[in-house]
Amino acid sequence: MKNDLGKHAGSLPTARVIRRACGNELYRTVKRLKAYVPDAKLKEAEELYVRRVMLNLLWIHEHRSDRKKLADWWEAEVSSDIASLWEIDQDRLVRAFRDAFGG
Repeated sequence: MKNDLGKHAGSLPTARVIRRACGNELYRTVKRLKAYVPDAKLKEAEELYVRRVMLNLLWIHEHRSDRKKLADWWEAEVSSDIASLWEIDQDRLVRAFRDAFGG
């Protein structure tokens, strides 16, 4: 059988994989913030982040190996909403995310 996707082209991630990845990224971000974020707000931010990723899944999948582009996308599309939800400075949140994410 031949693989139609090509040697290095992977399939799109499942919803479970996306939820787990988003949760891990936010968990690492909170650790680097060194601030307390209530579980309810963390869960709400995770749902928001997952929703945004699902809406932009094709673009994110195309650029999955470019952490800088993904971090730039997160800063432009997601960070302001999470910063207002968690009531923290957006620049501080972006620095913590880039440190945790590697972009």
